[in-house]
Amino acid sequence: MLFEQISSDIVAAMKAKDKVRLLALRNVKKYFIEAKTAPGNNDELTDEAALKVLAKLAKQGRDTAQIYQSQNRADLAEEEMKQVRVIEEYLPKQMEGDELRAALSEIIAEVGATSAKEMGKVMGVATKRLAGKAEGRAISEMVKTLLQ
Repeated sequence: MLFEQISSDIVAAMKAKDKVRLLALRNVKKYFIEAKTAPGNNDELTDEAALKVLAKLAKQGRDTAQIYQSQNRADLAEEEMKQVRVIEEYLPKQMEGDELRAALSEIIAEVGATSAKEMGKVMGVATKRLAGKAEGRAISEMVKTLLQ
């Protein structure tokens, strides 16, 4: 499970004195514990739920780095991106281009969508099925293109 993997990697990062990795993994573990102890989770964290947490943290980190960049704080942006790269090591390879197009075309055919008015139906299925495998923004843009 990802929770145990992160915990053991924290120990390895401490031994290696890798401050960036240690900081990123401790942050991840904090969010894992919060998700695990949330009402209704019965003190369990599935790998699927853990992947959602990781994807969310990676997206937040990229957004934060972008804000730092726009404020001419390249030093802070770089630090944030170092942590994002650590988090991304635990995420599955992100779908892009033809692979994403094929998956979404299959979902569109399955749902029976024929126009942009039915984008909501497609997005509902696509975001659940491709959670952690593709970024929401990329899914949305590709669905728009395919339904036009």
